[in-house]
Parts: sequence; C-alpha cells; structure tokens
Amino acid sequence: MRYKIHHTTTYTYNRPVTLAPHIIRLRPRCDVTQSLQSFSVEITPQPSQLFETVDLDGNNLLVAYFSDLPIDLFSVDVVSVVETFRSNPFAYLLEPWATHLPINYPAALEAQLQPYLLGGATNFPHPDPVAVQLAHELWHTSGGNPISFLWELNQKIYHRCKHMVRDTGDPLPPGITWTGKTGSCRDVAVLFMEVCRAIGLAARFVSGYQEGDPDSDDRHLHAWAEVYLPGAGWRGYDPTQGLVVSDRHIALASSPSSPQAAPISGALKTGIGAKTTLEYHLSIKVV
Repeated sequence: MRYKIHHTTTYTYNRPVTLAPHIIRLRPRCDVTQSLQSFSVEITPQPSQLFETVDLDGNNLLVAYFSDLPIDLFSVDVVSVVETFRSNPFAYLLEPWATHLPINYPAALEAQLQPYLLGGATNFPHPDPVAVQLAHELWHTSGGNPISFLWELNQKIYHRCKHMVRDTGDPLPPGITWTGKTGSCRDVAVLFMEVCRAIGLAARFVSGYQEGDPDSDDRHLHAWAEVYLPGAGWRGYDPTQGLVVSDRHIALASSPSSPQAAPISGALKTGIGAKTTLEYHLSIKVV
C-alpha cells in the first residue's frame, strides 16, 4: 500500500511562553516493512536550530531548539509519503527452540532483549500482578504455543476492552485498563506488552498511523505493540482492532516504553503553568 499522510499538530497557549528543546518523532521509519518516499516538515515558530538524529532504538528524530522570543502558538506540520509491504504478517518460521513458552533464550540474545523484557521507565510497577495472572491463564489455554498465546491475548483484549479516544496523558497501568475493561489505543498496547513480558516475551511500544475506515475522514494517531519472535523478528499486534499488523499500519517510532515513542515531546522554558489547548488534523489517503 502507498499512503500520503498530512499531519498537523497545534498547541495554543493562553499567555506568552517560550519553548525548551522539543523532540519530534513524526518521520516514518524505514525498514523491511515500509519505505519512506518523501517527507517534509514545517515548524512554527521556526526553530533557531534543527538537527536530525537517530536514537538508541533506531528512531529518526528531529531535535528543535527555539529562541527566547515569547509565543502563543506552536505547530508542527508534516507531510509524508510511505509505501508499506507486509501483506502477509504470518510469513515466517520460529526458531525450533522458540516454539514453547517460556522461551529459553541464548545468553547473548537475552542480554540484547533485556530492555524489552523488563520495560523502560514507567509510572507503574513491573510486573503488574493483573498482567501476570492473565499471562498464566493464556499460557494454559494456548498450551504454551507463542503464536496461539499472542493471538488469544490480542483477541481477548479486543473483545473485552471498550475503545475510547484519549488524546493526551500517559498510558494507564495495565491493571487499571484490564479491570475497567476500557482504554485508549496506548492503554491496551501497554496492557498487551506487560502480559507478554510476564510470560517472557520481549515487547515494545509503537506509535504511528492506521489506515482506518475508508468511508470516514475521522483519523487519530495510533499505538500498538511489537513482540520479538526468534526467527521472525519484531511482529506487530494491534489489540485496539484485534489485528496482526500488516501493510495497513504505518510506524513512526518504537521503544521499550511509551514516553520514548511519543510523536512530540518537550517542555516550556518560561510560562510554565500556562493553559494549553491541543488541536490536530490528520489525513491518511491511499495514493
């Protein structure tokens, strides 16, 4: 699939503020699943300095520095053209030693996977006891088969948790999401990740876009999880929609924890405490 994405994010402030440096993670990634064919960004106010860099997780970042001139509006306008390739998300074979949970990883691989097995900086303890219990239940019903476990987990969250749109705020603790049976896409993605980690599967948080209903213009930023399967690499699961991720998702950034995959992160230098209004426009079209 080939998509043109136009994404504008605007923050308005009720009094003058100045901006500390901001990190912008809105450049779609390039890998075997998708190719970035064009990308442009317009930032208001114009940064005094703008750098492109790559973080520890391989995400493409823009780091913007601003002058000390007071402003009452900050906007980031991005246009991307991306081609996606993964039409069959099940085209892989697991390593023979990775066909039963928990997986006994080779020492070198386990060391590499530690951030994804333990998670990054979060506002809740790990492991979450609710996630551990759910992992044990699914381990039993799936017979310890990793693919069955992931499929059943994805479907259980999709069918049991009511989706809600929540544009701002950190993900809720997994226990809150599962007990309340409701959550945003990032809430259920974190729940999915923590259940995977509780059974020894490495997982990471992904921010990005999803094609959505072609008969509707309503679009939102999206989030899902990726799980590392030996022999298959990173594979995406979208519990918001009950889907295994294929060529209708466009990834922006991924990380062991959600804050390091946020599309825009930063702070105010002066004017802290100002009331902020967030507005965004998102268009995703097949071209």
